[in-house]
Parts: sequence; C-alpha cells; structure tokens
Amino acid sequence: MKNTFGNSLSVTLFGESHGEAIGCVIDGISPGTEIDKGFIASQMEKRKGVNALSTARRERDEVKILSGVFEGRATGTPICLMIENADTKSKDYSKSKDLARPSHADYTAECKYGGFQDYRGGGHFSGRLTAPLVAAGAIALKALESKGIKIATHISRCGDIEDREFVAYEEDFALLEKLDMPVLCEKKREEISALIEECKKDGDSIGGVLSTAVIGVPAGVGEPWFDTVESMLSHALFSVPAVKGVEFGSGFAFGKMKGSEANDSFYCDAGTVRTKTNNNGGINGGITNGMPVTFRCAVKPTPSIYKKQETVNFKDMTDETILIEGRHDPAIIHRARVVIDSVTALALCDLLIGHFGTDYFKP
Repeated sequence: MKNTFGNSLSVTLFGESHGEAIGCVIDGISPGTEIDKGFIASQMEKRKGVNALSTARRERDEVKILSGVFEGRATGTPICLMIENADTKSKDYSKSKDLARPSHADYTAECKYGGFQDYRGGGHFSGRLTAPLVAAGAIALKALESKGIKIATHISRCGDIEDREFVAYEEDFALLEKLDMPVLCEKKREEISALIEECKKDGDSIGGVLSTAVIGVPAGVGEPWFDTVESMLSHALFSVPAVKGVEFGSGFAFGKMKGSEANDSFYCDAGTVRTKTNNNGGINGGITNGMPVTFRCAVKPTPSIYKKQETVNFKDMTDETILIEGRHDPAIIHRARVVIDSVTALALCDLLIGHFGTDYFKP
C-alpha cells in the first residue's frame, strides 16, 4: 500500500473523506524553509468550492501544523499537517455502499481491500485527499519562489471552449492569481462558467484540459532515463484523481509535425542559452534546458452525476441501476488547477533537492 511520493523530498497522505481528519507528512524539506501560514490558507481557498459551480460541501480546511515547524521555519524534521473534516453527510452513501458508482474506485477498492475500506465519500480515494496535497504544495511553492521559480495553471479547454495559451508569463501568472475561474480570456471565462452551469442544471458534468507553465527552473535538472523530469512530474500528476492524460510541450501534436517544424533552435541571449521555440516544453533528454517547463493535463468529467446509470452490486453479483445522491461538482477543473500547481511544486522540490542537496532551500 503506497501512499508516499518522492525520494529526496517525500509526502505521505493519510485519512479518508468522511473520517475525523485528513493530512500528510512531509519529509526532507530544507531546514530554514519559510512556512507561511497565510499563504497556505490562501492556497486552500483556491481549492474550495466557492460558488454555485462547485459542490455544496463546505469545509473550513484550516491546516494544523503538528510538527516540524518552529518560529515560522522548517526545522528539517518531518512536518505533519492535519485538516479536520466537519461538513460530512455519511448517510448519503450507506444505501449504495455495495453498488459500484461508474468511473469511481468503489469496485477496485473492494477488490484491493476486501470490504474493509471506508466507502463513505470515496474514502481514501476521494478528491478530498487533494486538500493536504495543496497544503503541502503551498510550502513547496514558497520554497520554489525563494529561488525565483514560479508555477501557474489555467483552463485551456472545457468542453469545446478553448482559452488562449500563455503569452507573457509574468503578467498571465499575476492575472491567474486573482481568478477563481482560471481562464485567461475574459470572454472564454464567461462561456466556460455558463457551460458548467448548464451541465449542473442537466444533472451532468464536464471535463477539460489544464495548461501549466513553470518559469525559472535552472538548466541541468533531471535524469536521462527513469527519473526524467517528465516521468517524475507525470508520476505526481497522474496521482491526482481525474487526471487521465499528460503531455509535455507540443505533446501529441508532434505526431503531425516534421522535424524541421518540431525542433527548437538554440541561440545565445546575453550569455544565456535559449531556444527560439519551446515545442519540447523546456526539457531535452529528460533534463531541463532553462526554458519554461510546459505541460497539459486532461481532466475527466466528475463521475458523480445526477442521472440514472447502469452498474452492478458487487456483493450480490447482480446488475443494478444507480442514482447517485450527495453533493458533487458539475466540474472540478477550476478547483483542480491549484492541485496541479501543488503536485508540480512538490515534484520539482524533490528533483531540485536531489540535484543540489538537502540544504538547497536553506536561507
């Protein structure tokens, strides 16, 4: 049972959606790293459902730091973060506990844990467990910021609606920081909000694509084979519930390009090596080349929808139908952006500490 990610810096998740609390343990962060409680709280706010386009479940998500921090700085020992669950309605799940909700982990959890799993709200498989990831990610994001490294994510597609891509990174990053609906184009932002509202009224849900950019990563980070930057980031990104696809740079578009179109030409800029294009997403041979690291994540529609669906009762082994109750999002893509930022930050901190040493973030 593997609930830990990372090598030089690791994060272990614990808890269940309707249990007393959820949280994580972070090990390997450089001693002296700033722990900004205000920034952690602001990141938790981004993950919350803040309007009618999100779940009606409202958790305070106050992060309690139980260990590893003294006078606002990491001591270098394990940091334990805990978030209490309060707004739970477990009875919503008791009637259908033996029914496999389509596209959920109910059946696979039954196969793995033999009926001992906590089924309420998805238990340990729930998107609720992304809350401690965001708390841990806030620490990682602040650490990266101290080295001039910044991360931002926007919705590049929702349904058939497409946002523009990053143009001026610093300006676009600053804009996204202010938005609950992380869409760069104002008109597209309104259209995507309307689409999600329409899906909600129909008892359905919608998916999309998130586009992420990382600026300031030094060249030379990553390994050439099994710990490439792509593989380490993908490991973290695919650990986020609902992420079903990841592509770096031009990704699958490479399949229709010629080498003369795909190759990123190098040039010198005031003593720094750069590329004229960035089709490879800032990575060559699994190693950063100093250009922005860019990738996209496909996020599936929320599987909990208010429509009758076909399923099975895995205790009785009978075919059944299910009409899901409870409180669910018509889309999670706008809330998922901060989760993507967070796991990206954690993976990059792991890579950077592995490359530069334990004290890399030490002031």
